[in-house]
Amino acid sequence: MAGWESSAVSVGSDGRTRCEWATLHEADAALLAYHDQEWGTPRSETAPVFEALSLGIFQAGLGWLTVFHKREAFRAAFHGFDPARVATMTERDVAALLQDASIIRNEAKIRATVHNAGVLVGARDALADVAFSFRAAGLGRPTRGVDVPSRTDASDALSRRLKAEGYAFIGPTSTYAFMQTIGVVNDHVAGCFRGDELDARGRVRVPDEEPPHGSGLPR
Repeated sequence: MAGWESSAVSVGSDGRTRCEWATLHEADAALLAYHDQEWGTPRSETAPVFEALSLGIFQAGLGWLTVFHKREAFRAAFHGFDPARVATMTERDVAALLQDASIIRNEAKIRATVHNAGVLVGARDALADVAFSFRAAGLGRPTRGVDVPSRTDASDALSRRLKAEGYAFIGPTSTYAFMQTIGVVNDHVAGCFRGDELDARGRVRVPDEEPPHGSGLPR
């Protein structure tokens, strides 16, 4: 989560210490589960990785919770983020989504998602492999919410790489959100139990795991 003006961590009703952005909405069980099971967890599977990229695009200019609470609608609209299926979506499909109030009806972002699916299907390298090739060694976790960046040199470089490969609507900020979501970086603040767990296991990608898939940069 970028630029959160907080004390970094707080203790939930279950006694666990988490990034404060997750506990400010403690009644939101879905947000807590997202923090505890998904955000920052290294992923390799095609659909969750494509979802992370796509929802980062839809988040541009908006708050993460706006996108987060529409995830199921986005998954329905984009065939579970199966790139092969999304790539075959037609102008009629795009027109239908522009009338679908359950998602964010931004035509440029919808078209970018369909376009990016086609790029991903035809790509030589897996999207996760490309993203993880930009992992920087030796980076410590942030100590405060305000220390979490919204973009880095690595996200700038990855954004340029993805643009060169043909991906659309890919800026360094949405790219950094993507990197956070799929575990290229571990931005759980120091003291957060989930960040500690990820550090302890070495943040190794786990392609055989099947936690609820989701994505985004909480803001």
